[in-house]
Amino acid sequence: MNSNGVKRKADDLYDIDPMPDEDDDFDPPAKKIEHLPHRLCPYLDTINRQVLDFDFEKLCSVSLSRINVYACLVCGKYFQGRGTNTHAYTHSVAESHHVFLNLHTLKFYCLPDNYEIVDSSLDDIKYVLNPTFTSDHIRTLDNTDKLSRAIDGTLYLPGIVGLNNIKANDYCNVVLQALCHVTPLRDYFLREINYARVKRPPGDSSFLLVQRFGELMRKLWNPRNFKAHVSPHEMLQAVVLWSRKKFQFTKQGDPIDFLSWFLNALHLALNGTKAPDSSIIYRTFLGAMRIRTRKIPPVELEEKQRSELLLTQEYQETVADSPFLYLTCDLPPPPLFKDEIMENIIPQVNLYNLLMKFNGETEKEYKTYKENFMKKFEITKLPPYLILYVKRFTKNTFFVEKNPTIVNFPVKSIDFGDFLSPEIKSLHKSTVYDLVANIVHDGEPEKGTYRVHVLHKGNGKWYEMQDLHVTDILPQMITLTEAYIQIYEMKFDENRDPSFGS
Repeated sequence: MNSNGVKRKADDLYDIDPMPDEDDDFDPPAKKIEHLPHRLCPYLDTINRQVLDFDFEKLCSVSLSRINVYACLVCGKYFQGRGTNTHAYTHSVAESHHVFLNLHTLKFYCLPDNYEIVDSSLDDIKYVLNPTFTSDHIRTLDNTDKLSRAIDGTLYLPGIVGLNNIKANDYCNVVLQALCHVTPLRDYFLREINYARVKRPPGDSSFLLVQRFGELMRKLWNPRNFKAHVSPHEMLQAVVLWSRKKFQFTKQGDPIDFLSWFLNALHLALNGTKAPDSSIIYRTFLGAMRIRTRKIPPVELEEKQRSELLLTQEYQETVADSPFLYLTCDLPPPPLFKDEIMENIIPQVNLYNLLMKFNGETEKEYKTYKENFMKKFEITKLPPYLILYVKRFTKNTFFVEKNPTIVNFPVKSIDFGDFLSPEIKSLHKSTVYDLVANIVHDGEPEKGTYRVHVLHKGNGKWYEMQDLHVTDILPQMITLTEAYIQIYEMKFDENRDPSFGS
């Protein structure tokens, strides 16, 4: 048989087209191996699960391309392509690393022989890359305290997993950890099918934020992780991109600014509107208040002029209904003097005193550059999950000052109905809340660090998380911290509000 005949016979044997001579970013068809026993792939024992890390951006380590990226399962590096002269092919020949995983199709290949590997022993790797949750599994998350074991033997509790601090992203980490313990938000993002059908205009990259948050949520609650921590690198890359570098992981930021932006960005990316039930964000966190505002005449005017101004339309009280995602609690100013032994007094205030701002009767002055206003706030609708922001930092022309006042608050069964009018309170099925997350600031303004306390409902214990550091903590110790942001969950007779679905 001539040379051409031999070549055709070889091609027919593998049922593929001849490999192109030039570098090609596109994957050639895999060899059909259905008729071959899986044990004939001799390189599965070279896979090193210890070095596999799928938390980072899916980029080729050589060309930085995002197209057709494969992970080498021997060294953990990412490479592009699978054809001859591609970076993955070259790596397999040069380093004798043969088993690769396509990070997009989740298929395994052996290079340079270029055939697909189908083996159930690799399913754990596929699950780490893309964890999936069923409705039945999600329903059991708050009822189990089963520990999981990482490859290195470390025991961890799904949901109570440290987040890597890349440089200065602890202000993002605490917010992400807190949101991951908001039950309806968690249940929604654990199932990709809930938001897979959301359509955005061409060229709109905001949906990337939703996808990355869903991936992070699934990794934090993954009971089969290879390691007991997760890196939020891809999530933060999406944040930097969509916020146009307003929030970065190389410079410290304010968690309340990030939380406010993040919730609104998720709401818009999920095609949310002004309607209260238009997205999972609004269904979970959106409340309503009535704001009464009246303008104050300038103090330098005479009494007669002030009286005349008060009769004009401009100085009449106005009433406006406004939605809110969180409530801002103002701390009383700290004492200026030291005590008898020349030590600074650490003041304390009860949370109920801070919440009286929203009873519709307490009036507070707000100053602008030229005008002063008096405002009253009245809560008209409490959300299923209430976010409180304790305003600790005040900025002036020269520096930022921190208020160290300790806020005394109960961890369980706090009744927010005490500052509602009887009519408004009667419209709520419940006004009693339990604390589920508490974000704390430690240290000096602009130089301090953040940590978060979260409740694991499966075992009823509280945990403190500061980046990779995770430890349990007594609830009595939480009340002694300088609370900055708190998330409260409304209590119902049932374990879960029936209005929320998975």
